[in-house]
Amino acid sequence: MSVIEHLVHTEDENQLRSGIRDLLTERVTLAALLARIETDEPYDPKLWRVLTEQIGAAGLAVAEEHGGSGATWRETAVVLEELGRTVAPTPFLGSAVLATAALRAVDTVDAGPLLTDLAGGRRSATLAVSFATAPGARFPDGVRADGDSLTGTATSVVDAGTADVLVVAVGSAEGPALYAVDTDQVGVDRRPVVSLDLTRPLTDVVFTGATGVPLARGERAEAAVATAIGTGAALLASEQLGIAEFCLESTVAYLKTRNQFGRPVGSFQGPKHRLAALWVSITQARAVARYAAACVAADDPDTPVAVAVAQAHCSEIAVRAAEECVQLHGGIGFTWEHHPHLYLKRAKADALAFGTPDRHRATLAHLVDLPA
Repeated sequence: MSVIEHLVHTEDENQLRSGIRDLLTERVTLAALLARIETDEPYDPKLWRVLTEQIGAAGLAVAEEHGGSGATWRETAVVLEELGRTVAPTPFLGSAVLATAALRAVDTVDAGPLLTDLAGGRRSATLAVSFATAPGARFPDGVRADGDSLTGTATSVVDAGTADVLVVAVGSAEGPALYAVDTDQVGVDRRPVVSLDLTRPLTDVVFTGATGVPLARGERAEAAVATAIGTGAALLASEQLGIAEFCLESTVAYLKTRNQFGRPVGSFQGPKHRLAALWVSITQARAVARYAAACVAADDPDTPVAVAVAQAHCSEIAVRAAEECVQLHGGIGFTWEHHPHLYLKRAKADALAFGTPDRHRATLAHLVDLPA
């Protein structure tokens, strides 16, 4: 596949986008979001059921033999882009990306049934490592195993609060390992973290003798975690792209209707120049995000470089787009009742996920042999 083909969506991908956007437009309203994030149930279970059971979004990257659609990470990236446009409160990133990528990489008899359940939406899961873990980071060892009994803490885990299963990176006397742990048992204590992004809360998970099913050990476990983190970082760029796109579109729409001195604010040169510069940056972000998703889908050797470029660029563009959205909405942009703060918080939180932009720039320099 040529570079241009990497960047252009297929007819099937566009149809998927249209269906997801229609669903989210109907179900994810600002009023519903604001009401939900102030409760003990920040995620929308009805929306999650529609996404997984009716649309099959959780199984896009899962083979047909495990109940998925046999598509690729490109299609999953399309869903994430649309979820980013609405900051939709679902555990899609943890379950359909991180846990699914780890289980696909493990590819063992014990992983198969769980992967089938995730693809069909019967259960949800996440990878129990810190949301800040960057590609190339050392294997997490905050949780230790004594036989099949797990003890320790996994901090700041994304989507763990509602997960039915945790795919846990574990250190043991025999070396790195990966375990599947049901969350409804004694010995698994989930403690909510005060998160900047209320639409995607983080959780500290404390294990005190919890029982787990070993999925992989040694190099296979390390490779599965590395694959999951790399895939998560690549596809998060698509969510960041969706955030930036919506912030630009909603700001342009607002400036067309907001008048000052008898004319629309959007007709003044200052806002025009700022939004034109932002449009150019978002166009670049679209290219690098789609290329990263395509590289992951094709297991391309250029994947580490594509991921580093996508995260270094898209993280900062999403934040800048959200900041412009807040500022150019004027006084209303700073209020709780309007949408800009939700996008700014998601963009800021995403910029710290899977490594900061500076971390990815340093990684990129190493990958392309730039001098120190």
